[in-house]
Amino acid sequence: MKYIDEFRKGTIAAGISKKMAALVEGHDRITIMEVCGSHTMSVYRYGLKNLLPPKLRLLSGPGCPVCVTSPDYIDTVIAMAQLTNSSSPAKKDIIIVTFGDMMKVPGSSSSLEIERAKGASVAVVYSTLDALRLAEKHPEKQIVFLGVGFETTAPTIAASVIEAERRGLKNYFVLTAHKIMPPVMRALLTDKELNLHGFLCPAHVSTIIGSRPYKFIAQDFHIPCVIAGFEPLDILQGIYMLLEQIVGKNACVKIQYSRVAKEEGNPTALALLEKVFEPCDVEWRGLGLIRKSGLKLRKEYERFDALTAFRIFDFGFRINPEIRNPKSAFHGCICGDILRGVRMPPECRLFKTVCNPEHPAGACMVSSEGTCAAWYKYGEAP
Repeated sequence: MKYIDEFRKGTIAAGISKKMAALVEGHDRITIMEVCGSHTMSVYRYGLKNLLPPKLRLLSGPGCPVCVTSPDYIDTVIAMAQLTNSSSPAKKDIIIVTFGDMMKVPGSSSSLEIERAKGASVAVVYSTLDALRLAEKHPEKQIVFLGVGFETTAPTIAASVIEAERRGLKNYFVLTAHKIMPPVMRALLTDKELNLHGFLCPAHVSTIIGSRPYKFIAQDFHIPCVIAGFEPLDILQGIYMLLEQIVGKNACVKIQYSRVAKEEGNPTALALLEKVFEPCDVEWRGLGLIRKSGLKLRKEYERFDALTAFRIFDFGFRINPEIRNPKSAFHGCICGDILRGVRMPPECRLFKTVCNPEHPAGACMVSSEGTCAAWYKYGEAP
């Protein structure tokens, strides 16, 4: 906390804050949205909203990949996990492999963490290489990796598929739920409950895709975009760069995070994505089905697709939303509205009551990049 206090008293931060206030003086209320989970955590951790002019409203959008993963996908994964339990009469020789932030995400009636405690075969890894090692170590098992994430992590999944093919692994599969950011940003701009004046674009994603995919936002919607880094001064400078455009009525895409993000992005990573994946329609929690906002394996690699390899839906893994337990964790949770930026965590009646990081009722409290988790840990104005 001492470092945070020192930052907020710093001359550079204070100077940017004063310049912002002078810039927006005499203007109507301005609303900016950041769509990056790491930005969300930095904003709350450093109390950056306290340094913004009163007329400036900063919203957190759907920048947490775990948070926006559809309930259907979560329920499918949990149902699969239940079939790996040795006590299940329909036991399958599957090991579900995932990054740790998926473990506590609540489904309709359970979570991966709960199912593992009951005996399900669920392994937590730190990289896709760990998943490949599991496939080599356990040739008698079918390894199903949960491909959840934005353009930042999708290239690593693509690389694992290519490597699995090179090694001749027949027991490595991916259950994809990858999403890409530009289409959801378009969807947010057409949301009648929002009136956005600018986007603070995601930094990690932008290091992969570059700045070009955001140009339609400036050209078609006349909304400014700035790619900013994660340090508090990065974010403040990025917001100031947005305000300059908004006040000057000049919409374009600018890069504050120039030390890493480039206009052309990362050609190697983009080539991997292009080779292994193709766009598809996908469900976003809180926003519904968004066209061409997801990634699925191309036909050349569909043998690695767990969805088709195991005919998952034929096994009845998918839970009908209409028969979900009304007493489940979803009941009363407003995570979807929070992800859209139309409501705030304290507006949820579950927040800080039955919903907390140890016992999350919704995905926004689970992930370290979730808005509810950030608000719970640091408060609106720390």
